Amino acid sequence: MSGGREASPLRALPRRRRLARLALGWEILWPALWPPLGVLGLFLLVALLGLPLLLPPWLRPFLTFGFALAIGYAAWRGFRGLAVPGAEEADRRLESASGLAHRPLAALADRPAGDDPLALAVWQAHRRRAASSIRALKVGLPRPGLARRDPIALRTGLGLALGAALVVAGAEAPERLRRALLPQLGVTVAAPALRLEAWVTPPAYTGAAPIFLDAAGGSLTVPQGSTLQVALSGGRGGTPELQLGPEVSPFRALDARSWAAEARLDQGARLVIRRDGAEVAGWTLTVQADQPPTAAFTEAPARAPRGLALRLPWRAEDDWGLVSLAAEFRLVARPQAPAHVLEINLPSVQPREAQGLSAPDLSAHPWAGLEVEVQLRAQDAAGQEGRSATARLTLPERAFSHPVALALVAIRRALSLDPTARPAAQAELDRLAAEPEAFEHDTATFLALRSSRHRLTRDHRPEAVGEVQETLWETALALEEGRADRTARALEQARAELREALEQQLREQQEQQAQRTPEQEQQAQEQRAETDRRIQELRDAVRRHLEALAERLRQENAESMTSDPQNRLMDRRDLERRTDRMREANRQQRPQDAERELAELEEMLRALEEGRSARNEAQERNRQQRQRGQQQMGVVQDMVRRQTGMLDSGHRRAEAEAQRQEAERRAQQLQNRAPWARPQDQQPQQQQRSEAEAEARTESEREARTQRALRRALGEVMQQFGDLAGEIPAPLGRADQAMREAQEALSEGRDARNAQQTAIRELQEGGRQMAQQMQRQFGQGEPGEEGEEGEGEGEMFGQGQGQDGQQGGQENAQGQGAGRDPLGRRTREAPGAQDNGSDTRVPDEAEQLRTRRIQEELRKRGAERTRPQEELDYIDRLLKRF
Repeated sequence: MSGGREASPLRALPRRRRLARLALGWEILWPALWPPLGVLGLFLLVALLGLPLLLPPWLRPFLTFGFALAIGYAAWRGFRGLAVPGAEEADRRLESASGLAHRPLAALADRPAGDDPLALAVWQAHRRRAASSIRALKVGLPRPGLARRDPIALRTGLGLALGAALVVAGAEAPERLRRALLPQLGVTVAAPALRLEAWVTPPAYTGAAPIFLDAAGGSLTVPQGSTLQVALSGGRGGTPELQLGPEVSPFRALDARSWAAEARLDQGARLVIRRDGAEVAGWTLTVQADQPPTAAFTEAPARAPRGLALRLPWRAEDDWGLVSLAAEFRLVARPQAPAHVLEINLPSVQPREAQGLSAPDLSAHPWAGLEVEVQLRAQDAAGQEGRSATARLTLPERAFSHPVALALVAIRRALSLDPTARPAAQAELDRLAAEPEAFEHDTATFLALRSSRHRLTRDHRPEAVGEVQETLWETALALEEGRADRTARALEQARAELREALEQQLREQQEQQAQRTPEQEQQAQEQRAETDRRIQELRDAVRRHLEALAERLRQENAESMTSDPQNRLMDRRDLERRTDRMREANRQQRPQDAERELAELEEMLRALEEGRSARNEAQERNRQQRQRGQQQMGVVQDMVRRQTGMLDSGHRRAEAEAQRQEAERRAQQLQNRAPWARPQDQQPQQQQRSEAEAEARTESEREARTQRALRRALGEVMQQFGDLAGEIPAPLGRADQAMREAQEALSEGRDARNAQQTAIRELQEGGRQMAQQMQRQFGQGEPGEEGEEGEGEGEMFGQGQGQDGQQGGQENAQGQGAGRDPLGRRTREAPGAQDNGSDTRVPDEAEQLRTRRIQEELRKRGAERTRPQEELDYIDRLLKRF
């Protein structure tokens, strides 16, 4: 039992000794491993940072070999003199770690020297005490003691640096370590030279040409949404990589030695092309965001000085070009109503900056006479919109004099303000339909009123209100413009009824020659009262007819119907005098005298109608001839615009050709730097050149066909104007010759701008001579006959008021019956009329000649398209205004 008790504490001793030897071995080994591991960590730090890749290829192996020697030397120094810990050293470690005194483990291993029983008993007691003291042996933690050797903790700094280097290297860490550990040794074989091509294609909405990047690097600004394309071939190494900001993507292999890559540029970044960790080329790209277009009114929108049109002066611009421009009108009283959109024509295709004046006529719109808000809306090719500030104005409305037309327009306006107010509109339509004498018993007007009323009642669609408003507008126009025809029919009916009443009275007077009975006398008085009423109706019908004729003449701007001497008697005094005579004859029971007065009145009305009809026929022929001439001048003006557009297109084509040649020159310079490039590397450039040449040929052929069509149209205009006026202006013939030269130049692919400029000048000069010849032959056109368009043509070609114009004006004045109005009264402008308060001064001949010369000089300068654009715009504004 004593032997068992003595052996039990020593059962775990061998395992504790092994642990103690391991702890002692680590305390000896770790200080020896730290120097080579520190050198290895420094090498990994250098490799992860990519520093070896910055050295020349021949120097990289020396760097790697130097680090290997440093690691070996540090390991030799550290492991020199190291020994494996023995059992005795393990026992000492256990005793010191457990805090045991007197070395109990050594006592257990010792043996007594003699055989004295007392000594043996004492020895056994000593061993028992030693065995009991080793029951809780401790190994303790290893203590290498690196703090004494590295007091400033370089090991911690090296560990942090390695962690940061791993983060920086990222996915490239394995490749960088491989390049550092396995440098390229041996003889370097000559590789094909590196060829790099990179270009940026702007978005289609910009219309800009591709931008080629310089292989030497640099910085540039590109539009947002551009496409970057890179082609790389030759050189030595693996697959190149494209780094755009933080994103890295490999190239796409075209063959064994060619790669390509594409990227979309949405934001500015640093663009780098890397190969085997080395930078091949780099650029700093700045992306220019597409700005929305801007639009504004250059002046406050208002009513035009003449007519019912609006005056909307506008200005719009965009960084890459405008696609459309529109004006939106919204009703102030009903903002929720859909806006009325009016498209505004731009002066060219996708202009970057444009301004102009729009003059729409909205007098027929249901909102006429109401307050609206107008806003410009510009849009570019990218779909972005820009809006101007909102302007408020009242839409012009047409003035009506017919009472029913005024009522219909009021109903139409009320429905625009409140489409749900149908009952009020129905009641007003019923009231108008119940009084047919107000619209001269016109059947069409009655049917229109009843149809509109029933549609408002039965058709509940929102669109029905707009349809009713259109019907009411057409009816109001028919009442206002067709009033003379209705009053003529009413006058004819009143004349027939009066003649019938006079004949009836005359028959009764002849039948009753004898003494009349009281009943017969009562019937005669009633018949005279009826005749007197018919005379009053005739008087009112004549007055209304004269007023309708006067209104028609004012609207048509025709000559006065009192131009003939016999028509001068047709005024209010003649009308009242003859109707008074008829009444007096009726009261005195002289129906034959009243019938004679009616016959004279009918004769005067017949002479009035026949005289006006003859004059109308002559005026219509003259007007048609003037209109034909003005149409031909309008065709010439349109030719000038089209020819100017072709000239501008030629300028743009020349600029594009210059840009393409510049790009080819730069590409040729790149090719000269790398003459070893293979033919397939030049395919993109050759393809672009071929496409550009084919597009230029197609454009030139298209313009040649257009030029041929313009020349044919000019020939037709010359023939028609010769038939009309008998003489063809010589500049038109020179313009035809210039057009032929331009057509031949375009067909052969040559520059046709000089010939086109000549054609524009000759067309403008020919148009001016056409206008002068038309004025000499047909006289000055009646004011407002062709509207503002005709005035614009006169200004375009220099149609002034010279001596011939004065002569024509005098002839017109003489033909107007000494300047009387439709009621026979002298007008303020009539010869001999006295108006000392008038501030009108007629220019004399010298002032007219000077004005005409100034206008001709302005038009001559405006035809020279080589002048600065600001000067040309200023000349155009002067010509349009004056």
